[in-house]
Amino acid sequence: MAETALNATAAALLGLLHDGPKTGGQLVAEATGRLGPFWTTTRSQVYRELPSLAAKGYVRAGKAGARSAQPYTVTATGKRAFSRWLGEPAGHDQLRNPLMLRVAFGGLHGKGQLDELFTEKRKEHTEALDVARERLKEAKRDGDKYAVATLDFAVTYHRAVLKWLDAAPDA
Repeated sequence: MAETALNATAAALLGLLHDGPKTGGQLVAEATGRLGPFWTTTRSQVYRELPSLAAKGYVRAGKAGARSAQPYTVTATGKRAFSRWLGEPAGHDQLRNPLMLRVAFGGLHGKGQLDELFTEKRKEHTEALDVARERLKEAKRDGDKYAVATLDFAVTYHRAVLKWLDAAPDA
């Protein structure tokens, strides 16, 4: 079977499966916990990607268990594809920020809409910052330098958004 290029979601799933078999639900939880502070992965992305990875021979589906939960295991072919993906250039960041998109049309908002949006986003980023800081402490305790690096990025990002929100027009 010819090995094909991976998209970022497929690569993330293969990377998470290196730790052992996981069901779709477990992959969603693992992606949220481990990657969530800097990379979003939705349930629909995970469940859309798994059959495609299986069809390419990158994962093997196990027997369905309770509530039809089916564990997936990364194959040798999947490990080779993941290894190749790690060696590829990372490419350009894909900035798709729904807050900035709405602010770009700030003059078209109704009275109070931006205030409401900024309040909502302050709460969201404050909570995310708290989670990232806690996970960063854990990663430092565990001595996981790669988790420390990515979580440090997440802390810096959420701080930057909060700083921007404090200085935003009409804030």
